Amino acid sequence: MTQDLFADDAQHSPQAPRLKAWAPEDWPVQADWQPTLQAFWQSPEGLDLASFVQQRLQKGAVIYPAHPLWALQLTPLSQVRVVILGQDPYHGAHQAQGLSFSVAPHVPIPPSLRNIFKELQRDLNLPAPQSGSLQTWAERGVLLLNTCLTVEDGQPASHAKKGWESLTDALLRQVAQTSPFCVYMLWGAHAQAKAQLIEAVSARSGREALVLTANHPSPLSATKSPQPFIGCGHFSQAQKWLLDRNQAFSWNI
Repeated sequence: MTQDLFADDAQHSPQAPRLKAWAPEDWPVQADWQPTLQAFWQSPEGLDLASFVQQRLQKGAVIYPAHPLWALQLTPLSQVRVVILGQDPYHGAHQAQGLSFSVAPHVPIPPSLRNIFKELQRDLNLPAPQSGSLQTWAERGVLLLNTCLTVEDGQPASHAKKGWESLTDALLRQVAQTSPFCVYMLWGAHAQAKAQLIEAVSARSGREALVLTANHPSPLSATKSPQPFIGCGHFSQAQKWLLDRNQAFSWNI
């Protein structure tokens, strides 16, 4: 996959990539996600979300990322084996890509992602990644999804509870209904709130789900009770669980 959508990055332009218009038809995704997306765009929640984002754009709001559905372009539904669920996109310039926790190769690694890499090293003894891009994970079957898919510059959670959560619930439901086995990494309260949905749908659909929960990897919570992120061992647990189901999986970046 190409990163052409992010061509106006910091190396080429002082302006960070941003959402230019509400145009889902211009956001490429894998075909097997389309039924879920089309149902949402036509729903009351989808129409309200479209109206909200359009109004904010008309008022000059700077909204990230340029391609809110990039995770659905890189990772087909049929190939999802792991879901890493975040809260909302990074709200700083040049950071949000449309993949939870990931930043482009030239962008400094944010603190939460540094802690993810720290746990990856501790858990699996892997070398420290030099880039904050998680695109290789996405192309390997890791759905890097946020519960909310857009945000305004400098304003975390500014697009929360505007409709995106209904879509991401539907996407999680679709994974739980169709993936024969899937690991769900739920880090922080927003992500953990999806555990009951995932477990119920997976059980009803006869699918296997490994739901792993821990604090958010943010420095504010990564080492604190009740479930410290540092030391959680999620990466090795996921790898072993998938291997037990004849699915070899590597966390190398």
